[in-house]
Amino acid sequence: MRHITTTIAALFWLSLAASANADILVGVATPLSGPSAILGQQIENGAGLAAEAQGVTVKSVDDACTADGGAAAARQFVDAKVSIVVGFLCTDAIEAALPILKDADIPVITIGVRTESLTDRRAKTGWPVYRLGPRGDDERNAAAAILTRHWQNELFAIIDDGTIYGREIAETFRSAAERAALKPTFVDTFRPQLDNQIGLIGRLKKAGATKVFAGGDGDDIAIMGRDAAQLDAGITFAGGEALRAPRGDVPYAVDTLMIALPEWAEVADPKVVQTFGARNIVPDGYTLPAYAGVEIAKAATADAESSGKPLAEALTGHDFATAIGTIRFDEKGDLSQNPFRAFRFDGTHFVPLEEK
Repeated sequence: MRHITTTIAALFWLSLAASANADILVGVATPLSGPSAILGQQIENGAGLAAEAQGVTVKSVDDACTADGGAAAARQFVDAKVSIVVGFLCTDAIEAALPILKDADIPVITIGVRTESLTDRRAKTGWPVYRLGPRGDDERNAAAAILTRHWQNELFAIIDDGTIYGREIAETFRSAAERAALKPTFVDTFRPQLDNQIGLIGRLKKAGATKVFAGGDGDDIAIMGRDAAQLDAGITFAGGEALRAPRGDVPYAVDTLMIALPEWAEVADPKVVQTFGARNIVPDGYTLPAYAGVEIAKAATADAESSGKPLAEALTGHDFATAIGTIRFDEKGDLSQNPFRAFRFDGTHFVPLEEK
């Protein structure tokens, strides 16, 4: 009888837990139409698989990556009484949605919006937004911090292609190096999209540079590496996440460095990756971050309900175990740690660079 009573009690509590999970309704805002529909489908796929695994319900709404679409999606989420929203890739959509969701006390975990002001203005707007992805300045800040640390005893140069992106990332590194009492041997702007960079390599070699950070496209950096090898210049090049783009005709030189986000499928929980494979879903792009977003949504909502504290409080300053690792949001709603890392090209793939 004691065994039967224990079993019944266990089943009772399990049924209560299952019922509580089923009551968690997560909104998924994603572009399912227009030019970003492919990316939106990644979010829907990842969120859907996570919902099955976590035992929660999701409501997907097409935000169309537009202000009108974002506002319309927010109103649907309010009408459906979702607990929390995961998704959003476009600034226009989320900025139109947040005032509506704020009034309904519905927090948002954005998967792909990098606009810095989204969280920087939090004290003014009061928007309950949490960023499960990098800020717009995370790439250049990571490049500056990582390369200043790795190249502190090297003769290095800083060049850029004259674009806003190239100039900003190069200048951030230069400023960080200056604060660390490091001075580049050469600073210049190069002409992009040339068939060769022989002249530039000659100037870099004359300046004695052995390490060069280039703010520019991957194709240009690949050509620089090729020409440096032909001139036996002994130069290692580094660049940003532009090196993740599909490769052109010229391969990257061995030891080329890249500052970029990890390939989530390579660092994610293998069991979760296998789940995607079993459904014939490629776990690329935003699929795994969306999966992690739903995991966080469930954990935070359950914590808030059991403790009686606001959901925003449950989301802030706590560690969440997810398929892509431990996630923590700071007081502004940004990731507490910069997600960009350094990678080295081994001749075939970019592999993690050993940290100093």
